[in-house]
Amino acid sequence: MNWIAIGSISDIPRRGARCVATPGGKIAVFRTAEDQVFAIEDHCPHKGGPLSQGIVHGAAVTCPLHNWVISLETGKALGADEGAVRTIPVRIEGERLFIALEALASRAA
Repeated sequence: MNWIAIGSISDIPRRGARCVATPGGKIAVFRTAEDQVFAIEDHCPHKGGPLSQGIVHGAAVTCPLHNWVISLETGKALGADEGAVRTIPVRIEGERLFIALEALASRAA
């Protein structure tokens, strides 16, 4: 896999997110309270809300527009809601974060 550097874990506050612009669209990179890092598409499957601006709780994020809860691990809507966003593999080396470029290209096709 071809990994691209996107910054360091300290760039993302605990229970927060940052966006990465890619040719395939915006990717939201989340850091949980336990320092797990996940990357998903930055739009809710419901109405396209910016998930990077949502509230992170456990390994999920709540969309700021209509309160849909999205799993950061699977990208799937939780509860009674249906839909999903793409997940992007993340690698951590020390403090540095990388995402898999191929995952973006293959899923955009």
